[in-house]
Amino acid sequence: MGCRAGLPEILPTDEAAAVLQRRPQTLRKWACLECGPIRPIRINGRLAWKVSDLQKLLHGEVL
Repeated sequence: MGCRAGLPEILPTDEAAAVLQRRPQTLRKWACLECGPIRPIRINGRLAWKVSDLQKLLHGEVL
């Protein structure tokens, strides 16, 4: 996981869910059904979420 100014570029599902104030299951559903407003990346079969995408979503930007 790369860092820029001490901030991670990606987060695991549990942490991303906390940032978005959603349940981790919601993000997993978005990934599985490809129906969410953002898409994860997969690292060794695990989901990871781009911090930049999370920030855009929080600021109401359409991805």
